[in-house]
Amino acid sequence: MRLQVKGKNIEVSPSIRSYAEEKIGKLSRQLADPTSVEVELAVERNPSIAASHVAEATIWTKGPTLRARESSSDMKASIDQLVDKLERQVKRYREKRREEPRRQARANGGSVEPGIPVQAGDDGEPWIVKTKQFAVKPMTPDEAVLQLELVGHDFFVFRNADSDEVNVVYRRRAGDYGLIEPTE
Repeated sequence: MRLQVKGKNIEVSPSIRSYAEEKIGKLSRQLADPTSVEVELAVERNPSIAASHVAEATIWTKGPTLRARESSSDMKASIDQLVDKLERQVKRYREKRREEPRRQARANGGSVEPGIPVQAGDDGEPWIVKTKQFAVKPMTPDEAVLQLELVGHDFFVFRNADSDEVNVVYRRRAGDYGLIEPTE
């Protein structure tokens, strides 16, 4: 693993550098395949910001890229908070990797191991709890907006009559509508 600690608006002292390397190094034991880690320590120059010591980290793995940012009034406290946040992300990533074979088995109608039921966890992970099937009818985006209003949802999936592609119209926060068109 390649670890780089750099500073922005701050000269990184050897003690802070070794502290950051020690704390981030603990994550490499939990994460099987980190390729490189970049830690950026910064001090905000705005006097109205109390939490002016900022620690940011990016961890590139063979899977996802993990990022976190924390700030406090002390650099070591920011690093500690940063490592805590990254540990939660690593834990969630590892659980997803473990859960993936179970999800596939559940989709195929079986369980992974005999006698072990596959259940949703209570860890706050999002789960698909409802599935709907419907016919995707050809229509114009204007007709799709009318259908969106009729069903009372925030989005509506339809087949665009002009391009024969599946599109989505959605209600924006400002009250107007958006159109999502796929590209290749």
